[in-house]
Amino acid sequence: MEFRYCPVCTCPLVDRGIAGDGVVVTRRACPNEACGFVHWGNPTPAVGALVEHEGEIILARNRLWPEGFFALVTGFLEAREDPRDAVVREVNEELGLEVTETHLIGNYIFERKNEIMLCYHAVTRGTVRLGEELAEYRRYAPAKLRPWKRATGLAVADWMRARGLEFEWDDRPPINPLPAKT
Repeated sequence: MEFRYCPVCTCPLVDRGIAGDGVVVTRRACPNEACGFVHWGNPTPAVGALVEHEGEIILARNRLWPEGFFALVTGFLEAREDPRDAVVREVNEELGLEVTETHLIGNYIFERKNEIMLCYHAVTRGTVRLGEELAEYRRYAPAKLRPWKRATGLAVADWMRARGLEFEWDDRPPINPLPAKT
């Protein structure tokens, strides 16, 4: 989200250089010196789950995504929530599955949404029951996965590499590509 007005004093925000740690970065800031608000634009923490169920990997399609676009189950962390607990909660909410094991895959930047994704391999059991956010899911043999070169797709690639699985990249375009920088 990009702020247009200061949430403290309601002045229109301006882009200005903010010095810190010997570096000047451009941030949206309040021009009112008495206020001093700076919108830092820090990334939002989120989790991604590479869900293993009965030896296969489940990828899901959000209801807002185009046909044929499947990815990891993802969600935001709640305040003071441990990332592993967030993975357990999201997998249960979205797929109705019980998580029996979680293993950190890694941390990934999702620039388009200004998120930091904490991705886990989640081993599950139970019967799949889609939550309200998902339209459908697909099951894949681990060796048949085709990671994509963004965000959670990088986690899929790292998970496959750690298991000695070869793969080819899926060169699909992003759902909503970023506008070109000028």
